[in-house]
Amino acid sequence: MTEKRSAESLWSAADVWIKKPHVVNKRLCGVTVTEYRDVDTAELNQVLSGLLGTNIEMTDISVFLHADVVDEEHETAGRWCVGVRTIIPKVNKTGDCLFKEVIVKDIVGNAVTFIPFEVSGVGQVTLKSSNVYKIQLQLKPDEWKLFLRVLRPEQWYNDGVAYPKLSWLHSELLPKLSRWALESKASEFKSTLSLIPVEKYSILYQQLKEKYKALVKVWPEVTDPEKFVFEDVAIATYLLVLWGEERAENGTTTKQSFVDLGCGNGLLVHILNNEGHPGKGTDVRKRKIWDMYGPGTHLEENAITPSNGFLFPTTDWLIGNHSDELTPWIPVIAARQSSYSCRYFVLPCCFFDFCGKYQRRQCKKSQYKEYIDFITDVSTVCGFHTEEDCLRIPSTKRVCIIGKGRTYSEAEEAMVEERRYDYIRGREALFTSSGVSKNVNQCGHDGPHSDNAQDVSTPANDWVNGFQPREKTEAVRNCSALPRDFVDAVVLRVAEALLSLTERNLESSSCGDAWNTGGSLLISEVVNLLDQSTLQALKKECGGLQTLLKNNHQVFRVKGGRVFIRDWRTHTPAQSSRVTSKHKPPPSGALKTRLCWFHTHHPHGCPLPSEDCAFAHETCRMNIANPVQTLSNKSKTCVMRSIDFHRRKSPHWSIKRLLLREAMCCVNVRSMNNLEGHVGGWNLCGSLPLFSNVSGQDVPLRPVWVNRGQGLY
Repeated sequence: MTEKRSAESLWSAADVWIKKPHVVNKRLCGVTVTEYRDVDTAELNQVLSGLLGTNIEMTDISVFLHADVVDEEHETAGRWCVGVRTIIPKVNKTGDCLFKEVIVKDIVGNAVTFIPFEVSGVGQVTLKSSNVYKIQLQLKPDEWKLFLRVLRPEQWYNDGVAYPKLSWLHSELLPKLSRWALESKASEFKSTLSLIPVEKYSILYQQLKEKYKALVKVWPEVTDPEKFVFEDVAIATYLLVLWGEERAENGTTTKQSFVDLGCGNGLLVHILNNEGHPGKGTDVRKRKIWDMYGPGTHLEENAITPSNGFLFPTTDWLIGNHSDELTPWIPVIAARQSSYSCRYFVLPCCFFDFCGKYQRRQCKKSQYKEYIDFITDVSTVCGFHTEEDCLRIPSTKRVCIIGKGRTYSEAEEAMVEERRYDYIRGREALFTSSGVSKNVNQCGHDGPHSDNAQDVSTPANDWVNGFQPREKTEAVRNCSALPRDFVDAVVLRVAEALLSLTERNLESSSCGDAWNTGGSLLISEVVNLLDQSTLQALKKECGGLQTLLKNNHQVFRVKGGRVFIRDWRTHTPAQSSRVTSKHKPPPSGALKTRLCWFHTHHPHGCPLPSEDCAFAHETCRMNIANPVQTLSNKSKTCVMRSIDFHRRKSPHWSIKRLLLREAMCCVNVRSMNNLEGHVGGWNLCGSLPLFSNVSGQDVPLRPVWVNRGQGLY
């Protein structure tokens, strides 16, 4: 690496620490940085005195800054760059006190110095001279090194937030700076929260997080509660700050209205409504959690199709949060509103075009970046001033696109509409010529985002001929709905093939006996074991054969594209770093609800004794006779009422299966009964379990009891 390249890499890495310290120090929300100014040596002390106060002794700091000056180049104007950053902690426990740092870049000496100071609520400045430090690049002919130099290491003060430990700077920060300098790769996207004030976001996010965190305990959906609750809190915080800045800019106090298209669980709508913004969410399928929100949250079960029948002329903002096939249409719907002032916010997830799955066309960009550029292009064609930002959410797909204001006058609407029409027809023709399937039912969603997917079940509309929305009821395609006999036959066929690979079977296993652990096969080799009708059935499932094998984790271990027989005496390598390699028996009193496959089918039987195996070795040992007999009377009442409720909702379920399901989960009854706060708790009065929702109303709701053990039916 050349000297010039090394210096450029240093400044690139230093800028990450200066502008985005939260990527390393997780206790920070971010920073605000003033513009830098170039000064010469004669001006440097004057500038520092102006920032820190004339009554502060600057001698030691001045000596520290000039310690490595060995030539006269520093005397030239522009050799020093001075700026100030304000550090924003996630939780500010000091009230009105501001944490600031003067940043002095030594361009010739390849060093950056941080001079911390605090500003009280009344404007009093306190210099933290004990925490002045410098990061410097030392260049040699064949190598370069980064050094950390401290003005007064013996007096170093740390609070773990604005002032990290000195050892942390050595062990955590310097290695990351070195890695960033070596990579020196510019991001495809903007830095996070670039369009809003970070300090306002930080304060509001903490308030909303505290206000809505109790929802995590009572989340009734199958999705991850922590991810969905805190992600939607973060998105709501972003919108509230963005809209607050918009009101201040326009000189109005009227809160913006909104419509969330494909609102999914509706939590974002719930938060925005609670914070005073009029609006509603719409989705084709009602979620269980909707009943918890109360009448103050406006949610509609309705299918949205891009057409003249679905416009919202009185709405200020349209929102598309993981709106899938509606994502490219939201800028179009916003632009075709009767209101010229309608704006939009979209957070793209799955990749959709106007009439089907988006097809990648550029290999020099990531697929995600290419799709973001496509939505930006749609927005530009629709006539919006388009901006892009990165949200701070627990997701890999966190780039949002915002359309604020129009690039044309209202009198030019007809001309711009013609341009929109031609663009959409051009995309439709592109699909027709390429022969790409337009069936959106084939979409596979990435993890929990599918909960917010907009499912539509109406015919094609008058805006585009190729739009084929999905069915209202989305088919389960993770192999769990396949017939049990079909799955058992595939499992037995693959297991017999693995056990027949005897090259290693004659040797003693790692546990010291001759139990047949079988060989291993590539997924492609397993495919050759199955007939065409079986493969065709698996092809219709997401993940196909590999998903089926992973679902049957009692029998198989899938790693690196290879399939192995699972040996329950040892843990997998992924677990070995967290627990000891020896198998742990199930906890005392655990219910065994599935038969052990190895005891029934393996030529050597199960490698574990019956009492240590998580699965039952004999049907008579399965605890299904009276699974609720050990419960307290209160728990029995709750379980039986829940069974009664679900028996009427799902008549095809047997009483035994319902009893088993409830008994497996009863361990959490007490914690559910003890819930406190604005989300209420269980009320056992009445014919069904009742739950006090956020509005104080009692509504029927199934207990969210989760069995995390093994062998659940």
